[in-house]
Amino acid sequence: MTQDRPASSGHGKRRGRRARRIVISLAVLVAVLVAADFGLAAYAEHTVSQKAREQLKLTDDPSVTIHGFPFTTQAISGDYSHISLSASGVPIQELRDVAVNAELNDVTAPLSDLIHGNTDAIKIGQLQAQVTIKASDIARVDPLTKIEDLRIEPSSIEYVQTGQEATDNSDSTATNTEDQDKSKAGIRVSGDVQIAGQKIEIFCFALIELHGTSIDIVPQRLQYGNDKETTVVPAAVQKALLPNFKASIDTGSLPFEVTPTAVQVNSGSVTIKGEAKNVTFSGASSGR
Repeated sequence: MTQDRPASSGHGKRRGRRARRIVISLAVLVAVLVAADFGLAAYAEHTVSQKAREQLKLTDDPSVTIHGFPFTTQAISGDYSHISLSASGVPIQELRDVAVNAELNDVTAPLSDLIHGNTDAIKIGQLQAQVTIKASDIARVDPLTKIEDLRIEPSSIEYVQTGQEATDNSDSTATNTEDQDKSKAGIRVSGDVQIAGQKIEIFCFALIELHGTSIDIVPQRLQYGNDKETTVVPAAVQKALLPNFKASIDTGSLPFEVTPTAVQVNSGSVTIKGEAKNVTFSGASSGR
């Protein structure tokens, strides 16, 4: 007596092969769509980067990142939640090597305009930006040009004004950073100056204050040595040298029509932070 093979065995194998083909086809399709999405995003980023390069008078394309995935759905609607832009070597007024970083939120950009490079149609709901000025650029500003090998470091306002660091007494010291005045900061400017024919290293402790689109360096006191080993500078020498450290840096019209709100001193640079609302991408042009 002959035993028949189950008829379902061959059908099961065929169904398994068919299912694998479907899964592979879907995987390939997803890969193609993802690649196309990234390609379209890269093209849009390149278009915005080239336009920003033109408006900011740069020699190289700035970095532009359009956040969010998938890009295609954002492009079709013309609404982008977050775009980042960063550039270096931006010329602003007498400055030549300014770094600009901007975070663009709630951006409206019709796809047709974006593809054709019409960035004038790009609307920015909210924008946070920061402009960083290097010590080498600050040294271009008169009368700081008289100081050789100019260097800058952050310092506390308390130390600038008194030569002593603030105590930890919570009754007299604001510990909440939100309560601090961010329109000014302490700065230590150092370099070599000529005194009676001799080159002497001087440290100037000053306040750096934000006034509109300008930052003012207001010297308070001088010392030889550094902030660890203080040598008293005679009053007559202080009076003669302090004006060499007083300067005003005009940042002109900041990119993206940003209103400066805070100044921060870093090691080797000064950063101005600001924000803007309901501006256009054409406002990226910096003041010359």
